[in-house]
Amino acid sequence: MMHIKTRIKLKVSSLSYIRRLTTSSPRRIIEDEGDWFYSSEWWDSGDDENTVFRAVSDKGNGVVSVVASPSSRPTENQWYKTANWLGQRYAELHPRNEHNACFRVLGYQWRTLRFNDDTRQSTAKVMAAFKESDPGSIFLMQEPHCLAVPYLKSMVSAGLASLSCNYDLLSSVYAKNTMKVLCIGHGGGSLPLFLASKIPGAIIDIVEIDPVVISASTQAMGFPSYSIMKQCGDRLHPKPTIIDEILWKGVHERLNLYESDAEQFITDRTDIYDMVFVDAYDGDDIFPHKLWDPDSVFLKAVGERLHPDHGTVVVNLHSDMDIVDECILPMGKYVSQVCKAYKKVLLDDFGGVCGSAFTVHVPWVCNTSLVVSRGFRNSTQDIVLNDLISKSLEVENTLNLSFSCLQYIKTGLIFVD
Repeated sequence: MMHIKTRIKLKVSSLSYIRRLTTSSPRRIIEDEGDWFYSSEWWDSGDDENTVFRAVSDKGNGVVSVVASPSSRPTENQWYKTANWLGQRYAELHPRNEHNACFRVLGYQWRTLRFNDDTRQSTAKVMAAFKESDPGSIFLMQEPHCLAVPYLKSMVSAGLASLSCNYDLLSSVYAKNTMKVLCIGHGGGSLPLFLASKIPGAIIDIVEIDPVVISASTQAMGFPSYSIMKQCGDRLHPKPTIIDEILWKGVHERLNLYESDAEQFITDRTDIYDMVFVDAYDGDDIFPHKLWDPDSVFLKAVGERLHPDHGTVVVNLHSDMDIVDECILPMGKYVSQVCKAYKKVLLDDFGGVCGSAFTVHVPWVCNTSLVVSRGFRNSTQDIVLNDLISKSLEVENTLNLSFSCLQYIKTGLIFVD
């Protein structure tokens, strides 16, 4: 059985620096609301924290909780813009009932998913609002364009830049081509929600073994509950609610959230995926052996389900060490073996498949992103590096990102032998 867990390990010196920055530096305007500048609002907010969800997992994650803390952005004098947008969306869908199209925003919070009150699994920004004609109709919406934790930005940046080296991402952004994505591990759902909102042509399958985590994300972190799937492939909720239609504009219809073991799911599928994201640690903070064993059913199935010409896999890994020697491949729990196993199974063992594998360090936290991509065609390492730099700028512009992709690619990039 697979237990989903991702631990973000923050260097003490980094946290101290952020606190000094937020208290002593002049205020500055930052376009990205998920910028690390704001991490002190959710990392250790002390008395401002409030537990809004709590349940016990029987899948190895212990006590699963969601903790809320105030967000400084958007500021209160900007909330009316969101309220007006909600009203406009309601009027578009129900033009004969425009008199009911008045909404009020209650505010924005950071919502952090935790295991055993200690491990911060993921963090998202959530908006709360209600319809003025029905004050009891409070609903939550996770901000889809806000990635609060740096490793998610790293996975997105390195993964999409690699994919774009032999894939027309722009066509998927304009919904001309369907882009099939698989996310192993759900957490709060920030990654799949971000991809679905930024890439209208993306259809995203999400696999999460723990039903408590699914409940936490949909009940307390503003992830669309319409995405939940039955084992038979039908949706748990036959029709989206009016609020779903107002908030998501079809994004919720391209998210398929399955409660399943990753190995069982991938072996039962016949889909060919353009991208696969793996973000899975068990309750003991170990990447389950069957998800990186080169002889495992899981890895072989991923290789068979991955597009032969451009398929790209991105894996979130983290190190035990607070200081990583940038001259060598990061050595945390199984990191070196994981990298070699993924490269061997996805590239070396598939005759005629070209590609490249590399890792990048994640700024501010002790995580590493592993990328294995079949999109690099007979390229030297220098050519791959130049292509990544070029494509990172293209991805940033194509998706209109509020953060720099290049920042997350140029940091300690090391090729896997």
